[in-house]
Amino acid sequence: MDPQETEPAGGGDREQKKVASMRALVERRDPQAKEVDNAMLTRFLRARDLNIDKASDMFLKYLKWKREIVPNGFVSDAEVKNELAQKKMFMQGFDKKGRPIAVAFIAKYCYAKGEMDEFKRFVVYILDKLCASTSAAQEKFLIIADLEGWGYSNCDIRAYLVALETLQNYYPERLGKAFMIHVPRLFMKAWKVIYPFLDKNTKHKFVFLENKDLKANLLEEIDESQLPDIYGGKLPLVLIGPVGN
Repeated sequence: MDPQETEPAGGGDREQKKVASMRALVERRDPQAKEVDNAMLTRFLRARDLNIDKASDMFLKYLKWKREIVPNGFVSDAEVKNELAQKKMFMQGFDKKGRPIAVAFIAKYCYAKGEMDEFKRFVVYILDKLCASTSAAQEKFLIIADLEGWGYSNCDIRAYLVALETLQNYYPERLGKAFMIHVPRLFMKAWKVIYPFLDKNTKHKFVFLENKDLKANLLEEIDESQLPDIYGGKLPLVLIGPVGN
């Protein structure tokens, strides 16, 4: 079992000492680092295998990125209204480890006609929603990526890499697992392009499930009471977006 799956951020004397050293370093280089708690610093540290210099560089890049892409500190509904209108992201329930569950319908992603800056904000919008549903005891979330109906019109490698870069570089140690379901053979051509861009800590988190054993495999991680009803569970999907949307 991966110790990072169960150990809360800040666990272990050695790790806590490294967090303290990292904090001293990043606060000298960017005063805004003082506003960040130790849990966040720990996630960046773990993402770089407890290497203080690498984790600090990664974190400082995150602070600069956050100021540029989210100057107000959060992404409003109005800033991603076109993305929300596609009704492609849903979130409800928790898996057996207490991780919030999101469902993404990838065939609804058509970025050839989209606006990349809005898509970047949308990725942040979704990740912030998921992170807000986590707890101090369980900081990670689970995603079900449903590719049913996916085709060439949905294939935008640039958008996929933007989402991946945002997840890995700016929300490290947040993804617990990503189930890839209803995957057409055609998608595997795109996956071969995407896969090399996954870092070593992320690659094992993407799990492809076969259709014939889908419900059984999902139930290994998600109780039936929390599994979305469209996959044989008992919980209706809830759209991510403005209240009443």
